Amino acid sequence: MLSPDRIPDLAPLAAASADYDVVRRALAHISKHWRSQPEIGAIAEAAGVTPSELHQLFRRWAGLTPKAFLQALTLDHARELLRSSASVLDATYEVGLSGPGRLHDLFVTHEAMSPGEWKSGGEGLTVSYGFHPCPFGSVLVMATPRGLCGLAFADAGKEKAALADMRRRWPKARYAEDSALTAPLAARVFDPKLWRADRPLRVVLIGTDFEVRVWETLMRIPLGRATTYSDIAGSIGNPKAARAVGAAVGKNPLCFVVPCHRVIGKSGELTGYHWGLTRKRALLGWEAGKAAA
Repeated sequence: MLSPDRIPDLAPLAAASADYDVVRRALAHISKHWRSQPEIGAIAEAAGVTPSELHQLFRRWAGLTPKAFLQALTLDHARELLRSSASVLDATYEVGLSGPGRLHDLFVTHEAMSPGEWKSGGEGLTVSYGFHPCPFGSVLVMATPRGLCGLAFADAGKEKAALADMRRRWPKARYAEDSALTAPLAARVFDPKLWRADRPLRVVLIGTDFEVRVWETLMRIPLGRATTYSDIAGSIGNPKAARAVGAAVGKNPLCFVVPCHRVIGKSGELTGYHWGLTRKRALLGWEAGKAAA
């Protein structure tokens, strides 16, 4: 059963959320002028800060310099990730392996709702929700008494749309705003200091059997790595189902925790993302910094 823990100090997440607003503007400029490889000065100007401020902000937000962050987003780096991660879904990790990637893998434990519960559209289910700051803007956190069931990024002023999008997934459930209950979950999800194997984050996956299999596979992609739709299809024993895998990835109700942003095209292109390609770039760059820590 979930119960509201002591309300955590969300000030660090609020600060990271404010930093993300600058990061978002910087990434928008980079995306628009990618081919010309813009200089840091031009990126800083587009983001509304000085080059020095941009440098300090990226170090604070991602643990990387702007230059290193940009390198983590290049096509060459993405292709290298795919080459080094070719067997990532089949790899067996030692329990003692250190680093944030392994910690995050151990930190999450999950169960799936029964097919009957899913087919009922959530009838009889109570979902508590709240909006909270995170390193990628605002996030909608949703939970049942059995665990975290939904995470959705929400741009400023679009919170109602984010909630409506998630509610369509389980139309017959009862929804109750309860930020006191969801705040500790937001803190645990986005603060690596709280990723502990002895206190796993309980997650409930609500979807079809096929979707759940895809989402479970996504959770095997370590932080700082990437894979492809076709590799996921092969991993679940259906190598011709890459398109169906793509659809299931797009329906992932738990951004970040079920890391659908770590799935990219065979060429290294980022391809689509339900919460926008700018945020996908931000997630991958941020994780590159955490994985290198």
